Amino acid sequence: MRIITLLTDFGLEDGYVAAMKGVIAGIAPEAHLVDVTHLVPPQDVAFGRFRLLTAAAFFPPGTVHLAVVDPGVGTTRRAVAIRTASGSTFVGPDNGLLGGALEVDAPLAAVELTAPRFWRTPSPSATFHGRDVFAPVAAHLARGVSLESLGSPIHPEGLVELELSVWRIVPGGAEGAVQTVDRFGNLISSVPGTALAGRPVWSASIAGQTVAGHRTYGDVAPGEPLALVGSHGFVEIAVRGGDARKTLGARTGDRVEIRWT
Repeated sequence: MRIITLLTDFGLEDGYVAAMKGVIAGIAPEAHLVDVTHLVPPQDVAFGRFRLLTAAAFFPPGTVHLAVVDPGVGTTRRAVAIRTASGSTFVGPDNGLLGGALEVDAPLAAVELTAPRFWRTPSPSATFHGRDVFAPVAAHLARGVSLESLGSPIHPEGLVELELSVWRIVPGGAEGAVQTVDRFGNLISSVPGTALAGRPVWSASIAGQTVAGHRTYGDVAPGEPLALVGSHGFVEIAVRGGDARKTLGARTGDRVEIRWT
């Protein structure tokens, strides 16, 4: 029986997460459930995307990743399941939430979830596909149901991706955007640290301010801003012992420019 991870914006005060776990327990009682987080800010797909990206890679091959941050629930947005190169499967809405993890673990096959026999009910709630569609599908996958049985095949290249994750190399540097802000107020860009390979001297600019690149937070004095490559592998702008979001007045989606010499 496989591991099923859960990531949602449902919070911990209501019974939504428990309802999903109850559905899974009824189908795959031996599945091992791991909570990634249920504290994604409501409907913040970009925030959830990054949390899934930074967690999924550390689970063993064959894991089923169930992610639900779904402001388009009940609309024409697709519900999907995707098998990846590691043999893992991602289940959730096709709204960009899964895209970051799929950049790390390449998709090999995908289906739109159009087979009601694998849902909790053939008439799912228009506001709770997490309980009625995604949770039962994840449970059936954990029991060994094939991806192909779950619905109609779709091309992985047609899956939705968020624009703020796009970055590019430009003359003398790279450009991207803030893809998320963590609980410390660090501004995490879409520019991967690998872009800095062989570039010992560099800087990052955001919101009209430029900060020098460093190796770690301790390289600057308390309260001083800096740029560095975080443990997640992306360039981030931080303030040692402080909150870069507040200090620099920046937010998700803001342009980030990297320059090297």
